[in-house]
Amino acid sequence: MGDQYRTAIFTLSAEQNAAAEASRDRLAASGRFDKPIATIIEPLGKWWKAEEYHQQYFEKRGGGACHIPG
Repeated sequence: MGDQYRTAIFTLSAEQNAAAEASRDRLAASGRFDKPIATIIEPLGKWWKAEEYHQQYFEKRGGGACHIPG
């Protein structure tokens, strides 16, 4: 729902980018999902490590908050 929580794959090379796009395209063509796959795939740019309270978030809070079935 919206860009803030969209999944992303950040790649370090053209080969990784091609592999990620091929994987996404195979999954999209499989018919498994009714809606288009919204995961963005782009080169890793400048990156900042999140604050400590964001690290291992689910482990620190007992997990169970993810809505995606396992």
